[in-house]
Amino acid sequence: MEEEEKEVNSLAGIFDIRQFALNLLKLWWLFLLCIGIAFGYAYYKNQFIQTIYNASSLISIKDNSNPLFTSNTSLTFNWGGTTDKVTTAIVQFKSRTHAEQVVDELQYYTNYIKEGDYYNTDAYKQTPFFVYADTNKAQLYGRYFRIKVLDQERFELSTNFPNATAGGYHYGEKRSQSLKVPQGNWKQQFKFGDSIQLPFLNALIEKRGANIATGGEWLFNFGNYWGTVNRYKNIAIRPAPEGSSILLLSLSGGNKQRLIDYINTSSVILERGELERKNKFAVSTINYIDSSLVLQEKALQKSEQDLEDFKDKSQVLDALTQNSDFNKRLSEFEILERGIQNKLNYYDNLKSYLKNKTDYTVIQAPSVVGIEEGSISGAVSRLIALSEERKKREFAMRPDAPVFREIDRDINAIKEVIYENIKSSNSLLNRELNRLYAQINEVEAQIKKLPKEQQEFLRIQRQFDLDKNAYNVYMSRKAEAELIKAANVSDVYVIDEAKDTGGGGTRRDSNINYLIALLVGLAIPIALAFVLTILDNFVHTPKDIEKLSPIPVIGVVGKMNHPTNLIVKDKPKSTIAESFRGIRSSLHFIYNQESLYGSRTIMVTSSVSGEGKTFASINLASVFALSGKRTLLIGLDLRKPKIFDDFGVDNDLGVSNFLVNDCSLKDIVRPTGIEHLDIVLSGPVPPNPSELIMSKRAGEMIEQFKKDYDYIILDTPPLGLVADALEIAKYADATLYLVRQGYTKKGMLDVVNEKYKRGEIKNLSFVFNYFNDRGKYGYGYGYGYGYGYGAYGNGYHEDEKNAGVMIRIKKIIKGIIKPR
Repeated sequence: MEEEEKEVNSLAGIFDIRQFALNLLKLWWLFLLCIGIAFGYAYYKNQFIQTIYNASSLISIKDNSNPLFTSNTSLTFNWGGTTDKVTTAIVQFKSRTHAEQVVDELQYYTNYIKEGDYYNTDAYKQTPFFVYADTNKAQLYGRYFRIKVLDQERFELSTNFPNATAGGYHYGEKRSQSLKVPQGNWKQQFKFGDSIQLPFLNALIEKRGANIATGGEWLFNFGNYWGTVNRYKNIAIRPAPEGSSILLLSLSGGNKQRLIDYINTSSVILERGELERKNKFAVSTINYIDSSLVLQEKALQKSEQDLEDFKDKSQVLDALTQNSDFNKRLSEFEILERGIQNKLNYYDNLKSYLKNKTDYTVIQAPSVVGIEEGSISGAVSRLIALSEERKKREFAMRPDAPVFREIDRDINAIKEVIYENIKSSNSLLNRELNRLYAQINEVEAQIKKLPKEQQEFLRIQRQFDLDKNAYNVYMSRKAEAELIKAANVSDVYVIDEAKDTGGGGTRRDSNINYLIALLVGLAIPIALAFVLTILDNFVHTPKDIEKLSPIPVIGVVGKMNHPTNLIVKDKPKSTIAESFRGIRSSLHFIYNQESLYGSRTIMVTSSVSGEGKTFASINLASVFALSGKRTLLIGLDLRKPKIFDDFGVDNDLGVSNFLVNDCSLKDIVRPTGIEHLDIVLSGPVPPNPSELIMSKRAGEMIEQFKKDYDYIILDTPPLGLVADALEIAKYADATLYLVRQGYTKKGMLDVVNEKYKRGEIKNLSFVFNYFNDRGKYGYGYGYGYGYGYGAYGNGYHEDEKNAGVMIRIKKIIKGIIKPR
């Protein structure tokens, strides 16, 4: 239990909670000031709180395969599983490339501003006009244009140019450039719908609606392109529910319609991009067929013309009927030969392409040349899918990402499979081609037996049939590819598009700012009070003395405004006088009780000057004298004498004169005007006060005075500054050590504690001086030391009358701002 009390006392010595509370009370004005400033700032900030809107959309990512064809027989193929599609879609939505496409399409780098009292708001789709920037030319960057609607047809643009050049930005080429501008204020009128072609502005401004309100003014400018793109990259997107192929897209911002347009356009662009990638195989095939059809059509026209010309010049129509069997058989063989050659050429081209190219997304379908082998078609489809997947991931991942190494391994493995299939197919096709050559040679040998004119006719007829057949095959393949393209659907499907359903936005609770303001307003004074308490090294209450020293407190003397130190004489019924009477009574308990009679010597000292030694000495001597005791007050502070001022006498003769044998004891004793009280002044300041105090003559002086007086009060120098007081202490029966509230530092008590511990001073007690408790420390004068009636003695004392309210307020303010 004792250890716990010691620990509490130790903590109390480190941080005084009561002192902390009192510091808080003293800083009441700072509380009001800080809270007032904080609440004012909170009110100002609340004016800038904007409404935040949220827009969202639901889309589905599915594996929408073409229902008319399979991956082995058509121009479509499987792009990967649904899980991979969802992951890829999320990455695409948050990618820079995708954000660029949406920002470009919506021209979100154009900012529409409505001026407000406290802040400007985003007026996208709230203005009666829309600005369409010409992306092929540079625009003035960052500077606002003010647009004023004059009437239904005209508007006025104005701005200010501080210099002859200004910054511009080319949104098509994504680069900055310098523009020449007319220096100073610029203003010009235009018509809605007219193209504006200026060195610093190239745009079309159109009305939104048939009738618009006139006289309104708005601002618009062309802002930071990449800043806008990066802002929309932060679109929130997540599966809903978790793990499903349904994605929830959401955005928050200050303009609801801008959010809605971005989300919906973002979905459209992704849907369109997915369909374009899905149709890429068919589109490249159609393009290849179209280029082949051009050549084949020319060949067909030529062979048809050759046949007509030959018929006009020759009379071999009967021979045509007679030898049609030869021609039919040879045409069939040559069509087969051409088909085989096309396949061989496709394989050669495919092999060369795979070895020399890295982008495999534009390979033509094997079915274009009649290759129906499932292994070849499937391998090419997988190769294109992997290549497309690699391209999609390139804008979202680092080039050294592990996924690229895995995709490249799969691509190389499929290429090896294709090489093996090509080698095997070439071997089979070459054998079939050799067999066809033998059959063709056999029929040609029979044809050669016919007349030359018939042979020529059959050759022309056969060429015409071959060209016509090839043309029909290409047309058939093109129709198939276009049918597949038309039947393809995107893997992205919008379930719920973003829409303004009339719901309001959300505003951050303005009360939060006031709460924060209150906390900050309270925290600053509290922190200051805490710092002041930690740094406060002064003694403030008798309790502080009890914590810092084992020496007892014999009395507490309050604070009283009086022109002199003679308070006991002038106001004998005051609380101050009662305090000294209490000290007088308490001194009887600490004297040496060997004799009930004889003179008593009381030394009054302190740590430093200014703690009230002279004040205490004079008034203590006064209470002894007023009680009928012969009392002598001796000023032994030879360095800084003070007593003479209060009694209105000159300090021309005193202790210093006696100690140097310039006069007798009778010469230095002077009356005070108070019955039974005499004084001995310090006298002129000597050059060697310590030596004089230590002299034998000083002891003889005190011993002689003891014979003539009942009480001798010694006003000595500060114990903490000079050694004189220790020399005088051996003549004293009791020592009073003055501690002044808010003036004496706690560390000063260490000196007297050490001397008390070593026994250098006997019968030592503390007197707590200049104590002011009202509204500050909570101690009444009835503290328990037996020195009077205390705060409850109203009516028995002659204290000062209560001052007026204004005077008391002035005193409080003065006490706050006055340094210690």
